[in-house]
Amino acid sequence: MSFGLIQLASFLVAIGVLIAAHEYGHFWVARRLGFKVLKFSIGFGKAIASRTGRDGVEYVIGVIPLGGYVKLADEREGEVAEADLPRAFNRRPVWQRVLVLLAGAGANFVFAIVAFWVLYMSGVPGLKPVVGEVKPASIAAAAGLKGGDEIVAVGEREVATREQAMLAMLSDVVDGAQLELVLRRGGGRALATLIVPDDRRRALTEPGAWAEGIGFSFTRPHLPVVVGKLVAGGPAAAAGLEPGDLVTAVDGRAVSDFLDFRNEISGRPGAQVVLDIRRGTAELKLPVTVRGERDPNEPGKGLVGRIGIAPGSEASFPPQMRVLERHGPLGAIRPALAETWSKTALTVKFLWRMLTGDVSLKNVSGPISIAAYAGISALEGVTAFLGFLAIISISLGVLNLMPIPILDGGQVVYQLVEAVKGAPLSPRSQAVGQQVGIVLLVLLMSLAFYNDLARHFG
Repeated sequence: MSFGLIQLASFLVAIGVLIAAHEYGHFWVARRLGFKVLKFSIGFGKAIASRTGRDGVEYVIGVIPLGGYVKLADEREGEVAEADLPRAFNRRPVWQRVLVLLAGAGANFVFAIVAFWVLYMSGVPGLKPVVGEVKPASIAAAAGLKGGDEIVAVGEREVATREQAMLAMLSDVVDGAQLELVLRRGGGRALATLIVPDDRRRALTEPGAWAEGIGFSFTRPHLPVVVGKLVAGGPAAAAGLEPGDLVTAVDGRAVSDFLDFRNEISGRPGAQVVLDIRRGTAELKLPVTVRGERDPNEPGKGLVGRIGIAPGSEASFPPQMRVLERHGPLGAIRPALAETWSKTALTVKFLWRMLTGDVSLKNVSGPISIAAYAGISALEGVTAFLGFLAIISISLGVLNLMPIPILDGGQVVYQLVEAVKGAPLSPRSQAVGQQVGIVLLVLLMSLAFYNDLARHFG
């Protein structure tokens, strides 16, 4: 199966699972509170499968798998049988209506908690946040950060993995705070204060801008420049390279790591380079013409250099760099709750800061990016895909709580206004609110699609 089909299949599975969880939340609470449920649908459009249960509810799978809904008896939307009037949505107490509306997002948060709980029982792997390269004259260099430093805390928050360190640093940058890092250096501890100019904070929140903007990256595994596989008919094969050759220099510049070698080649499309090769005991110099190609993962970057070789081994980190957090069934509950809370709080903060202009709008992703991440996580295994589902579920829950009339959060606002007024909003006010909500969603989706296209197609 091609990667494109894997992306599509993974995306549809993810959307289907998360929408089912969301709509089941509405359904479950509505049933428990005595609302009359007419239909439970996963997907829109023409039904491809349908049945009516003993409870009188019509269960439907629609042909368009990009949404779903729970239809309740409501006099505002159609005639309701006399016997069902006490169970109609519009006749139930406001607090019950609010609970039903909040239940969808609540189910998404519960799904995330359960997903993280399973992950923490199976073991959540990570890498220690050890500093690798520090760029001269950068923010990191000015703070005295050095290669080999291990970040053990950001402010007062202890961190054990790179992900925890990065999220904590991004959160502080968004808040406008200085980055106070506690480091393990040698046998002792050191402090580093990274001062980020206010006019650069927003730029640092753009995807992929952190290492360049702050000026440091985490350590990477060493991978010798040993030729593994050769692309048939590629520049390296045509020049006479063979599996097992060790590349020691490019145009006289020594290289000892495959990533450095790849970066050297990728920046020289169309050029001819001379490779120093060690083959057994022999030393060779082979001229190679670098072929210019488009990177399928970053097609907007233009041509990159390729010579058609793959490394002879897999890069791996030593055991002392790895972290694995694993708990029993009871012990996994606390970190699962904490992970869900921290990810939810960070999502809300980023959304708010986008509105205030402190976070780049380039962070808004649409279906193309989500499908790409779904495909990548699916290829990495069940646990990676489950972690991806948990993150998307949190995002879906937060999005639905936004006070936009067409979303659950907007409908909650309507109910609260009714509770204060003692009467529902007029049909005209509700119609205007729906129109405004549709416009806002269209603008949001347009931004998401624009970011997707810019990110994937330049």
